[in-house]
This record gives sequence, C-alpha cells and structure tokens, in this order.
Amino acid sequence: MFGDDFLAAKGYSTEAEPAESEKRFPDGAHFRVEIPSVEGPRVLEAVVEAAQRFGITVNRVSQGSGAMLLSSAEIREMVELGEEQALEVSLFVGPRQEYDIGNHSRALDGASLAGQQRSVRQLRYALEDVARAADLGIRSFLIADIGLLSVLHELQQGGVLPADIVWKVSVMQAPSNPASLRVIADLGASTANIPSDTSLGELAEFRTASSIPLDLYVESPDAMAGVVRGQEMQDLIRVGAPLYVKFGLRNSRPLYPSGEHLVAEASAIAREKVHRAAVALEWVQRLAPELVQSKPGATGLGVPTSTSGWSPDAV
Repeated sequence: MFGDDFLAAKGYSTEAEPAESEKRFPDGAHFRVEIPSVEGPRVLEAVVEAAQRFGITVNRVSQGSGAMLLSSAEIREMVELGEEQALEVSLFVGPRQEYDIGNHSRALDGASLAGQQRSVRQLRYALEDVARAADLGIRSFLIADIGLLSVLHELQQGGVLPADIVWKVSVMQAPSNPASLRVIADLGASTANIPSDTSLGELAEFRTASSIPLDLYVESPDAMAGVVRGQEMQDLIRVGAPLYVKFGLRNSRPLYPSGEHLVAEASAIAREKVHRAAVALEWVQRLAPELVQSKPGATGLGVPTSTSGWSPDAV
C-alpha cells in the first residue's frame, strides 16, 4: 500500500496483520455485497436502479420491518424482482418483542431482547410468518432468536421446510466471541452477523472458529456504532472471507417499522447505501484487485423463486 515504506522508514509500524483467511464461498469468491433495510418493493427497485447506475453487483438485500408487515402482493413483487436480478432477498421474521405489548424490550436494559420471540404464542406466529413467505417464494430469512433458529433448522432438516432456505442471524443476535458464533452455527445458521465494531484481530478470531459466511457492517447506522470503514474493506475481506460486506448508513433516520409514509426516504437512503458500496469497491479495486466478488445467482444465495413448488398445505 502506498506510504507503507515511508512510514516504516520513519519508525511507524502498524499492528501485526492478522492471518488471511483461506476460506471461500462455494463459488470460490471472497466476498458478497449486502444492502440492508430494503423495506419493500419500491425500495428494492431503488437498489436495483442504483446498482445498475454505479455498475456494481448487489448480491443480497435484507429487510428489517418484518415479513409480517408486507402484503402477499408486495412479497410477490420482491420475489419476482429478486429472481430477475438473481439476488438474495432476506426478510426479517416476526413478530418480535419490540413490537409486542410487553415493555421490557423498550426499556434501557432490555434492548437485547427486541428481536426475540416472546412465548410460544410469538413462536407460533413466527413459524406462520416463515411458512407464508416461503410459500410466496422467499428463500432467506433474518432471525434474532436462537430458539426460533433451532426450531426452523429442525423443520428444515426434517424435510418440512425447503432445503434451499438460508437462515441469516441478525446483528440483534450478534455473537460477541467465537464460542458464541459456534453455538449459532451449530443451531443451523447459514450466515451470521457479527458486531459492527469488530476489529481485524477479532474478525480473525471469528473466522478461525467457524466456516460459515460472516456478515459485517462496513458502514453502520448510528444505533449500531456508526462505523464508516469502506476504505479498509479489502483488509476486512482478506481476514474474514467468506464475508458479506454490509452497507448501512450513518446519519440517517431509523426506518422500522417502515411503510408508505417512509418509502421516499427509505429509497433515498438505500440509493446512498449503494453509492457507499460503489466507493468502497473502488478501494478494493485499487488496493486488492485480486479479491473476487460473487456473481449474481451464485451458489448459496437465497434467491427467491416465483415457482417455489412448496406450500405449507402440502406438509
């Protein structure tokens, strides 16, 4: 990297570089790009348009308000567009404690409970939420409750749910250490968010502990530390591969639960996230052009299907 020799000659040395990961996605790629908080079909259209304008590939989008807040028609639109673009569309499973009548998850010491399912009642609704969206063609779900993850994985292993569904563990359930990551992987996680303020050294520790793809915010919203580190994305990829690099947006308003009243703002935020991703990809091309991004429709992506061939009525 430019400047390294000069800094070394002056006696300035960086911390020891963590070992590079030798692990890869099934297609041999090092990384994939994810745009989060894509809250409905209009926002997804904005992401697709921006990606085409900037000439980049978005491999996955994720939604945070919850599949339960989208109509069947809206989900079908997202399925059709995701299938057309060969990108993964991941919907958050609901209901969640943060929307429920209980107050603890909205108290200062209860924020960690917000994404979890409270009681058997919410678990029942969550399973129905997955069944409904899977029936409509969704093949990726965002989960923030280890009990729900365990039940869904068991249903999938038993042949009840489609084998090609991706279980994505939310940053709301992010493991703080490699042992916790292994627990999540053992429970059936296909891919897992790690904390957005993870250092390179900590990223290496996570990668050593598990082979599942990791999801890491390269830029995160203010509520998740507000990190902006696109210029070091190539280092994160080298150490964390296979890595989903995620682009939230600092200095933007919270969107959950979203809807028609926020669609213009959510779309503008999404377009800027794609712009941030495009700039970060320029850094990768400049400093580490050998790093490979997955192409659309790559193996392991939960690309939706408009001809799902699965129905809960047939189970």
